[in-house]
Amino acid sequence: MMLGVPLLVACVPGMLVILLAWWFRKLHLSLFVRLLPGILTFITSIILFYIGFVNIRGFEGAGYGILAFFLLPFAIAASIIASKNKGVQS
Repeated sequence: MMLGVPLLVACVPGMLVILLAWWFRKLHLSLFVRLLPGILTFITSIILFYIGFVNIRGFEGAGYGILAFFLLPFAIAASIIASKNKGVQS
């Protein structure tokens, strides 16, 4: 329960971030705009960890820390998806 709930809570915004990064890549936007969802998710993860560790503490704070930990792979995946070149289209 302590690991499952933060994982499931992180899946919804994580999939949204990955879908947004893929959509921005498909629209051929600039690299900064394509990387923005991954960067914002990474910053959100750091802020959530800080809030859980400093402000809340205890088991509820640990839940925020685990949520932040599960958001990081989504941020990394979104950055990789956004930075890939689409290739030459004919």
